[in-house]
This record gives sequence, structure tokens and C-alpha cells, in this order.
Amino acid sequence: MRKFLSICFGIALLSGCEQHLSAGFEVGMKAPSLPTKTLADGDGNFSKVTTYRQPDSRMYQYSVDKALLMGKPIVLEFATPGHCTNCDQQLQMLKGVMDEYQDRMIFIHIDQYANPQAYKAYRVMGDPWTFIIDKHGVVQFEQAGRMLLGEMNSAIQHVL
Repeated sequence: MRKFLSICFGIALLSGCEQHLSAGFEVGMKAPSLPTKTLADGDGNFSKVTTYRQPDSRMYQYSVDKALLMGKPIVLEFATPGHCTNCDQQLQMLKGVMDEYQDRMIFIHIDQYANPQAYKAYRVMGDPWTFIIDKHGVVQFEQAGRMLLGEMNSAIQHVL
């Protein structure tokens, strides 16, 4: 049995960035409030907050704790594009979604290398992982893995 579990663990490690075990979160729970790095914390240097090669400054304006105080819905995207192609694709899609909703929502990208404490607080294992939080700080949606544009729009419309 021990050998079987070791083999399964090895396969999970080798299978890439979309290993999703469990966020340990349920829709309806309060979102953890914690300081996360912003572009200002990195003195305007994107490499201090993300491994994303095509970052959009709108995703790094707010720390999670500050965003939760703003009274606006939040799309919280956990993605580490430095080692995850699906994460890169998810963030590309998210930039387009931001163009439509940026006046009504806050968008935050959390990179594992810059904010490992956020991965721990939200119990995220794997990338990408999306949480949508309502204006009261309650998680209304969570999904592991890459989302399609229609799925993202539908989840956002539900919260708005």
C-alpha cells in the first residue's frame, strides 16, 4: 500500500500545474483577510509581485485585506504563470474580463512565489484557482482549474 501511495503521489507531481486537491473552502464562507503584495510594495517592479510575463497593473493595485474593505466584489485569481501554462492562459483571459468589469469589481492576481501565505490561508493547492468574493467579503464562487470566458462571465454576473 505504501508503494502504491508513493507512486500515486509521484504521478500527481509529474502531471503538472493543475493538481487540485481541495481548497478546504466552501461557498458561503468569509474570505480570509491578509496582506498580500501589491505593485506599490514592489516599488513598481512587477518581478517582485508576479512571474507573469505580461502583467497588467490593475491586478496588483490592492492587497486582499484592503480590497475586502472596499465594499466591492473581488475576483481573486491564484496563478503562478512562471511554471504553469494554464495559469498564463487564465490570466490572459482575465485581462479581457477586467476590461468589461473593472469599474464594478476588484481583480487581484496572487502568485505563489510572491504570496505563499495567501495560498496557505486560502488552502490552495495547484494552479490556477479562482475565487469570487461578494461585496460583503463572502466567497460566492470557487473553481479549480482554467475557466472558459463564458464560465467566468456567468460567475461574475451572479455576484454582481
